[in-house]
Amino acid sequence: MLRVVVLGAAAGGGVPQWNCGCPVCLSARGDRELQSTQASIAVSTDGDHWFLINASPDLRQQLIATPQLHPRAGHLRHSPIAGVILTNGEIDAVAGLLSMREGSPFTIYAHARVLAILKANSIFNVLSENNVRRQPIAVDRAFEPALGDGSPSGIEVLPFAVSGKGAWYLEGKVHPGGDDGAGDTLGLRVKDKRSGKFFYFIAACAGVGDELKARLAGAPLVFFDGTVWRDDELITAGLGNKTGQGMGHIAMSGDRGAIAALDGLDIGQKVFLHINNSNPALLPASPERELAERAGWQFATDGTEIVL
Repeated sequence: MLRVVVLGAAAGGGVPQWNCGCPVCLSARGDRELQSTQASIAVSTDGDHWFLINASPDLRQQLIATPQLHPRAGHLRHSPIAGVILTNGEIDAVAGLLSMREGSPFTIYAHARVLAILKANSIFNVLSENNVRRQPIAVDRAFEPALGDGSPSGIEVLPFAVSGKGAWYLEGKVHPGGDDGAGDTLGLRVKDKRSGKFFYFIAACAGVGDELKARLAGAPLVFFDGTVWRDDELITAGLGNKTGQGMGHIAMSGDRGAIAALDGLDIGQKVFLHINNSNPALLPASPERELAERAGWQFATDGTEIVL
């Protein structure tokens, strides 16, 4: 049995974003159901040991809100989190690691390029490598994350490259991991080795090509990048000067958007997450939400649990 808990469904800044007065954020301040923390999920095969996929800046709040991730009763210090699997080096994905510095052991699994970013930034030294192992993962090479005692977890994770870009804060700077960009943006296939059940997690993706379509075809569950509705959304709303593509994210709509690209692939559940506060599809009564749902898409919300 593969259990997935959505810890957060929003893109950077969350919903509402602290300094934003856009229509979605204004609505969310008066409607708790629209509020969302930054994107991360937790995965388990036994309900006792969990692995996080990405560690958002909202991680502390997410752990408090998720009973499955609370310390075990009767233990002075305990965490059911055995590891954190990183799909990129963006602040959205790594900043929450700093909230896990209080001494519970776990393993960080990430591509060597992302591990190089952590190593180059001394603030992450609060996660002593004597207590928090850093395990490199490779593109197209499956691995089985281990439990705290070193025993196998029963989960197989296959990282694969998707179209994207490096972390924003490294633009125009020398990347600590070198010039080769492969590994900056990963998708994951997560599989229960015993049951064979699996799902895909792709929180950042700039485009969908034939190879990715073939990979996702027939999947029972896909979490997919839902950052913006339109590529020029931030610009036309007066919220920024970058397109979705410029940030490494495909739009939901349009002839080359995610809805069109993943149509007809016989995917069991298609779930958008990493949704930006600028995205009008966040509003349940919006025409954008209607179009997405008519195409078979669901919208992740904090606390949603899916069992495969």
